[in-house]
Amino acid sequence: MIRSILRHAAAWLFASFVAGPALASSVVNLPDFTALVERQGIAVVNISTTQARGRSQQMPFPGLDESDPMFDFFRKFIPKHPETPRFGPNDQSLGSGFIVSADGYILTNAHVVDEAEEIVVRLADKREFRARVIGADARSDVALIKIEASGLPRVTLGDPEKLKVGEWVVAIGSPFGFEQSVTAGIVSAKGRSLPDENFVPFIQTDVAINPGNSGGPLFNLKGEVVGMNSQIYSRTGGFMGLSFAIPIDVAMDVQQQLRTHGRVQRGRIGVAIQEVTRDLAEGFGLPRAAGALVSAVEPDSPAGRAGMEQGDVIVRFDGKPVENSSDLPRIVAAVRPGTRVPVQVYRSGEPRELAVTVGEWQDGKSGRRGTIPKSQATPNRLGLALAPPTPAQRRERGIEQGLVVERAVGAAARAEIREGDLVLALVIAGKQVPLKSVEEFNRQVANLKEGQQVTLLVKRGDATSYVSLRADK
Repeated sequence: MIRSILRHAAAWLFASFVAGPALASSVVNLPDFTALVERQGIAVVNISTTQARGRSQQMPFPGLDESDPMFDFFRKFIPKHPETPRFGPNDQSLGSGFIVSADGYILTNAHVVDEAEEIVVRLADKREFRARVIGADARSDVALIKIEASGLPRVTLGDPEKLKVGEWVVAIGSPFGFEQSVTAGIVSAKGRSLPDENFVPFIQTDVAINPGNSGGPLFNLKGEVVGMNSQIYSRTGGFMGLSFAIPIDVAMDVQQQLRTHGRVQRGRIGVAIQEVTRDLAEGFGLPRAAGALVSAVEPDSPAGRAGMEQGDVIVRFDGKPVENSSDLPRIVAAVRPGTRVPVQVYRSGEPRELAVTVGEWQDGKSGRRGTIPKSQATPNRLGLALAPPTPAQRRERGIEQGLVVERAVGAAARAEIREGDLVLALVIAGKQVPLKSVEEFNRQVANLKEGQQVTLLVKRGDATSYVSLRADK
């Protein structure tokens, strides 16, 4: 009996020893990125910029505990694109880019070249060129720059629609200035909508992306560019496993418009929308919880003229399904203004067909020559150029008081206040003064002494908190 058991055990061990390598080779099938990097890395560039007056990119709350109620507020106020620490009067920031044509056109992020006085592009072969901005679009965070060169290597473009969740992807860029760094991971999700970024269906990955990777390419295993690395979600300013890339078809459409028109045209129809929950679907008599529920229709808007009503649920636009409310802004924005498109809505539980002539989105965030246009108003001693909210902004954001930030430099920029924020009140010497006009605010600020501390009540999205800063000269 014992001999029989020993014979079987020996046979099992021998079989395991023989089959082990074969079993391992059949299970372990990790990709080899070396050929991809050799072929495509030569078209990836390092971008450095010089700015006359930069913005601090460091964490504004070192040592702040996550349990502190102020943590979440400041986390939202961290710039989404940290590049480099502040160096002084002439900030130098680093980013990445990739060559899309042999005659020197390069794609990168708009925030990489924002307000740059000088842009230097360094190729993989160590050659350096001065670059000029052909155009930049803040809404999509895409910029097109040009160097005077010919016969350059260029990337091969892929189709992000064919990407699958779980597929391997590779990034090449210059994190923290370390040129030609290669990192790899998988596609975590597709079509992600981020706060205040509803025109881009981001590709989410777990590829290690850090400051300096911004504007660099995201490759599939075929060596095709499927995205442009743009953002990370982070509580520390560094990589935490959540990276977001702009699909390359979106980036190429933006660059084509920038090259042709100098700006990006986007469609709009003039509605406020919200997500359709299960309860709302039941209440509106919908077959399932899908679509975009129209909560308001602007008077004399394209949607209003087409007969769209509050309470309609948009389920198809221009032949494309609207599964979630976040789908609609991207679909509408992709339609050229002036185009008449079919729209399917549910009204009182019944499907209806409408036809909408799409209007043009106007937000002043696209521009040619230099970078993203800034307000022409001169910032005050706090570094803020403010403007009263427009009627559309009052409706869309539910604003009853306050002033909209058009530009933030100096003290305001160091305090991480940025364009689009709403300044509700000014606190001086313990007294809170609601802001009703730009003139009143500037008069208050003009009397401040150099270095005097003041506090502003600032709102961004749904978060409202107090931010302290000191007056400049």
